Amino acid sequence: MIVLRGTGKLMFDVVVIGGGHAGVEAANIASQFQNLNVAIITLPGVGLASAPCNPSVGGVGKGQVVRELDALGGIMGKLADISGIQFRTLNESKGHAVRSTRIQIDKLKYSENAELLMSQYSNLSIIKEEVKNISGENNNFLVETKSSTWNAKKIIFTVGTFLNGKLHTGAVTRAGGRVGCDATDSLVDFFKDINTLTARFKTGTPARLKNTSIDYESLEEQPSDASVSTFHVLHGTNQRFLSQKSCFLTYTNEKTMKIIRENKEKSPMFNGQINAVGARYCPSIEDKAYRYPDKNIHHVFLEPESHELSTVYPSGISSSLPKEVQAEMVNSIPGLEKAEIEEFGYAVEYDVLDTTQLDYTLQLRSKPGVYFAGQVNGTSGYEEAAGQGFIAGANACLSLKEKEPLILSRNDSYIGVMIEDLVSNVRDEPYRLFTARSENRLYIREDNTCLRMFPYRKKLELDNQIDAYLNRFGELFSFWKTFLETTFINPNDRFLMLYDMKVPRRTSLADIIRQQKGLEIKTLQEFFVFIGIKEDQRLVECLAISIKYEGYINKSTIAKERVDRLNKKKLDLDEIFNSENISFECKARIKKIRPETFGQLKQIQGVRQATLTVIASNLK
Repeated sequence: MIVLRGTGKLMFDVVVIGGGHAGVEAANIASQFQNLNVAIITLPGVGLASAPCNPSVGGVGKGQVVRELDALGGIMGKLADISGIQFRTLNESKGHAVRSTRIQIDKLKYSENAELLMSQYSNLSIIKEEVKNISGENNNFLVETKSSTWNAKKIIFTVGTFLNGKLHTGAVTRAGGRVGCDATDSLVDFFKDINTLTARFKTGTPARLKNTSIDYESLEEQPSDASVSTFHVLHGTNQRFLSQKSCFLTYTNEKTMKIIRENKEKSPMFNGQINAVGARYCPSIEDKAYRYPDKNIHHVFLEPESHELSTVYPSGISSSLPKEVQAEMVNSIPGLEKAEIEEFGYAVEYDVLDTTQLDYTLQLRSKPGVYFAGQVNGTSGYEEAAGQGFIAGANACLSLKEKEPLILSRNDSYIGVMIEDLVSNVRDEPYRLFTARSENRLYIREDNTCLRMFPYRKKLELDNQIDAYLNRFGELFSFWKTFLETTFINPNDRFLMLYDMKVPRRTSLADIIRQQKGLEIKTLQEFFVFIGIKEDQRLVECLAISIKYEGYINKSTIAKERVDRLNKKKLDLDEIFNSENISFECKARIKKIRPETFGQLKQIQGVRQATLTVIASNLK
């Protein structure tokens, strides 16, 4: 047994099984609660928060999750910043509601930094051993490793793709959840009474290319963007901890796709070897080849994996084809004609929990004290896993403290959107967050995350640096928002003349910001400079964008508030089950999910509009 840092006790309040992104977030927030002993148990030889797939954090919808985690006291944003080797803003040409931050990470540094930061908690034990068995129930569990038995009150499973995981490269198969890790079937007995989905899920990864074998001169360079803000609010806005690296862009072509299509019978995805559902929004190159037979040009982003590693991640060509076919395919792509493969791509198929068994705290209803988070819940992506890990970890601790659970609303957080989507319906494909999943995305933006998350962070009743920052941010936002709404300037004011702005009449500063087309942030920044005040750039952006969007948000809020009042109404499930006006099929779906409110009821797939009408009329 390897214990990097710990209490030396055999009793833990919370034990996290798995050291990926979900497990790290669960252990991180649990360790912030005083007087609780926490352990994270993970496989030996695997670093905490490792990045087995793409070496990046953030993206469309995902960047918003990372910022929400950061404001809640999570660790992912901080790790991404201090390990970042490229910073970019996605959807920069579009509205602020869909703009998202993405950081390319040095994956070695990311894991090293996770180990370092997590080791600083005096109440956290990091145990590098395989779990051999788990037994017990009702907040009284025994966790057995190779050399010890640990008592635990709460168990959080973040086992990723290791639940009956199987790896595929061509006809070669082996058990496991990722390359380089042994399979583990030690939890079979514990899981025998827990329902998994009938269909298995699949994910995959591309081959890793040798950096020095790539012809970069022929490729389109994508440098780091100096203006992109860090994720962690206590870091300097444009602070960079590591030297920056460029990504490069190339494309598949007719020859590439012909190689793939001619080897269809060798693809585990299409020859019957894999019977699993892949992510629709992150398809393998084989999926693209057969789904779009007339399209031969697909983006391939060459992403550096580390300053210290010689490998490059070719995003866009995830594959489980045989090694010789992967090599031929890669060498058909411009700039990669002489590229050497250091590690071949593969697919992973694995079992997924039926998440309708979970409540909104991610606790298993049938086994109190047992929580699930991450890819085992049918999600894809580090960020989705981390968001679930935080919710499970926080709620396990709140339950031990006998406090109200932490449940984020889908109306003001992407984490809330994801959790409700997961527990309300049986998944039929890997779940991925994107901005279109939110009905309220004009409000759920990156810039106002501190305002949105502060009420939730306060519920945890913790006292760290982040709490002081969020409190101060809210106070300053309210002060300056009132100031801008109530301060009027004349058309000939020196500020307007100096910056060549024209207004027809005496106008408030807030209205001037609203009238600027695409320059609202710059306008407010210049005003603060003009009056000699230096404010946090994050606050300036939040003020300007909030003022700009306010009119649009107010229009939708009026209608949304009417709906919200109905959505928040509690359901009488006995009344529903006894109703003669609701079909047996709808009752069966409702009985499986057991929604608590009308809003949760509406998220259940297959519940008919007539049923919603009957229940809504009774609630009114």
